[in-house]
Amino acid sequence: MTSIGAIVKQLESVAPPVYQEGYDNAGLIVGNAQAECTGVITCLDATEEVVAEAIAKGCNLIVAHHPIVFKGLKQFTGKTYVERVVIAAIRNDIAIYAIHTNLDNVYAQGVNAMIAERLGLVNTRILAPKAGMMGRATAFVPLAVADEVKLALAKLDNGPQTPQPLVRQLSLGTGASGGVSIQLEIMYPVHQKGAINAVLGNFSGVDVVYSEVFNQNPLVGSGMVGDLPKPLKEISFLKRLKEQLNVSCVKYTTLLDQPIQRIALCGGAGGFLLPQAIAAGAQVFVTADYKYHEFFDADGKIIIADVGHYESEQFTIDLLATIIRKNFGNFAVHLTEVNTNPVNYL
Repeated sequence: MTSIGAIVKQLESVAPPVYQEGYDNAGLIVGNAQAECTGVITCLDATEEVVAEAIAKGCNLIVAHHPIVFKGLKQFTGKTYVERVVIAAIRNDIAIYAIHTNLDNVYAQGVNAMIAERLGLVNTRILAPKAGMMGRATAFVPLAVADEVKLALAKLDNGPQTPQPLVRQLSLGTGASGGVSIQLEIMYPVHQKGAINAVLGNFSGVDVVYSEVFNQNPLVGSGMVGDLPKPLKEISFLKRLKEQLNVSCVKYTTLLDQPIQRIALCGGAGGFLLPQAIAAGAQVFVTADYKYHEFFDADGKIIIADVGHYESEQFTIDLLATIIRKNFGNFAVHLTEVNTNPVNYL
């Protein structure tokens, strides 16, 4: 039996919930984590049509990129599409899980990595590393078990986008429980604090003090920047962008008559990253949801290319299925056949 919770755990090993933004509502929105999973539908948006698709295909878990519920619901009368989706999901015992800005904010197997791969970018890195993603612990470890503790910490699995804890021996001393101890400084990704604590708790006589969360993890943050293997003319790149992302149109600012090689990008609404894109030396910033007056912010320094919100994130549907299939092959994982893009083009 594979539980819904087991699939959630797999997804969160790639994109830990602690990486989501404060305004977000990622996680299990509807459903019972202990229930056995009968099948999964992956999608960008959990709409009424997607719930109907899950029912038809015998799937009791919808894994969506965007949360269907962002704010608290005070009524369930079916007046809004959000209420109707939640009611239909509960009535049919279908769980809805959202993996949103936490998946946006990871380097490996994240939303932006998919876009960069489609564009053939190399030398990629996070455009705006997120602050407060690493913590520090000081542990006094009895000398007799010091090597075992170091080995146990080194074996921790942090997922694909976070570094192993960095363990540095500082000095010999005396711990609070007495006896000769070594002092270890442990630098760790914030989502691994519980695992660090569990490892140290397996050894008697270990005293540990956790410091405040302090610095950036270069593998966690917003957007991505990378290089084309070879420079392209501006219009050639824009045509390639349209083709590789399979979009019907690209809105872009004034061309600057320069070769294009460094590309900054952010799936979804990424306009807040324009200063970082310019500072990174990008010639083009690929994102979505730009308003008319915001296009003027390019100011002759960069080309802004707006490809559309749904269009920039469409490959996330396949990404989610790939992550799940990696560890679970005993039930069906379906990519939604419903086009949930609310924007149509003539």
